[in-house]
Amino acid sequence: MNAKVIKDLRKAIAKNSPTILTGLGVAGVITTAVMAVKATPKALQLLEDERYNRRQMDGPNTDVIEAKDAILIAWKCYAPAAVMGVLTIACIIAANSINLRRNAALAGLYSLSEAALKEYQNKVVETIGKNKELAIRDEIAKDKVDRNPVGDSEVILTGKGETLCYDALCGRYFKSNIEQIRKVLNDVSREMLSDSFVSLNEVYYKLDLTGTKIGDLIGWHVDDGLIEPEFSSVLNSDGTPCLVMDFTTEPRYMYRD
Repeated sequence: MNAKVIKDLRKAIAKNSPTILTGLGVAGVITTAVMAVKATPKALQLLEDERYNRRQMDGPNTDVIEAKDAILIAWKCYAPAAVMGVLTIACIIAANSINLRRNAALAGLYSLSEAALKEYQNKVVETIGKNKELAIRDEIAKDKVDRNPVGDSEVILTGKGETLCYDALCGRYFKSNIEQIRKVLNDVSREMLSDSFVSLNEVYYKLDLTGTKIGDLIGWHVDDGLIEPEFSSVLNSDGTPCLVMDFTTEPRYMYRD
């Protein structure tokens, strides 16, 4: 086995170590249970032998074994299972520890990226002006709608309006109206002032939309400011007017902090 293969193997093991350790932990739980079950008949036989010896030496009715004596007699039978149990716990703790460290590193990188993006956006507005920046945003919104035409997607009926709207974050169409959306976001912003934070899914629920997998993981904190919508009016591929809904301040990860 050459040096490159060994190096690649080490990298693969390091990259997938949480998965490997979790798999070993699962296997360890099963193995520990099997070993304990197999050890039980041996332990019972040792206890029975002890009772027999006591009856032979001290007579009948002398074969009652106290719990502490039973442990001293049978512990060797369960020693391998106990060792396997300790190793299993170590694997599970190690996998969790690695995941925690990686998540902390990712959160730090995310915060740096978020700060850099905000700085870049502010500099763009400062350089080209607000109107041109809005025009660029409208073009981006148009590109998103063109890549996901309404004809290929389900339109969610909220019962709160008949304007075709497009959720720029999650890429789905729904029927509502601009005033209803503004009202919902104002209401949620007021709630956030007292609760300190709000998830993206909570906004969706207020808009009578279903939650998403990422919707509980990202959201807004009161320190980020109020939740302000950003709308772009575009034409869909079939010429239908469409209101693209986005946010001036994007929801962020670790919004509860």
